Amino acid sequence: MAAREYKYTGQPAPNPGRWHWILKAGLAMVICLTLMFIALPVASLFLKSPLDATLRSLGDPMVKDALRLSMMTSALTTMMVVIMGTPIAYISARYHYPGKGVVDAITHLPVIMPPAVAGIALLMAFGRMGVLGQYLNTFGISIAFTTLAVIMAQVFVSSPFYIRQAKTSFEDVDLALENAARTLGASRLYTFIYVILPLAMNGMISGAITAFARSLGEFGATIMFAGNFQGRTQTMPLAIYTAMQGDLGVALCISQILVVISFLIIALVGILARRMCSRC
Repeated sequence: MAAREYKYTGQPAPNPGRWHWILKAGLAMVICLTLMFIALPVASLFLKSPLDATLRSLGDPMVKDALRLSMMTSALTTMMVVIMGTPIAYISARYHYPGKGVVDAITHLPVIMPPAVAGIALLMAFGRMGVLGQYLNTFGISIAFTTLAVIMAQVFVSSPFYIRQAKTSFEDVDLALENAARTLGASRLYTFIYVILPLAMNGMISGAITAFARSLGEFGATIMFAGNFQGRTQTMPLAIYTAMQGDLGVALCISQILVVISFLIIALVGILARRMCSRC
């Protein structure tokens, strides 16, 4: 093929360096605007409520009840999610079976389901006139609009976050190590507890922390299925919704608490992620 000929046109050659700096400046501007868009509302929560006002609001009964209930239900939710989700995550990561795709789709459905729809679905299943709730009601068992309903709503919406992370952690464990333990005479249970779990633990803890955060911030499913009763079903997001109608200071106080908890969760997940990378 003949070489392509270039003719001198008398125009100056384009300067790649200039366009390079223009691109850098444009990207820097986009990044700065994005960070400002996210950081400004968060900072405004603290700017609009001085520290002394926040400390005074901490003594409000609504704040105390909501904080206590949220921490208790989120902790119980996380425990249940770990107990229920770990076997599902391990089996999904290690075995192939008929209907696996359907099982994976069902376990991940709450992630994309609107929270309000999740709340109505739970109410139709476990409410007094629900598919299962009507039979429980004949035995005097009522679930809807109780603290148990709060935990069930939180488990429903937060379990996929743990299952997905735990499944990835189990998949990252080298199958050769598991086979070596089995070859040396270890049972499946012993291999799972002493070989697989320690290697997948960081990812599982990260998933549990994420599930805790999701349950702590749950609003839609909770208010639809459990209601908004102070001291019984009113979690922190619901307390913010109630306080906004009468006492903005209380709403800001609870919001600040949730922001601080969110930062702590991000820090914990980051630490665990670095520990996982250092082992790779």
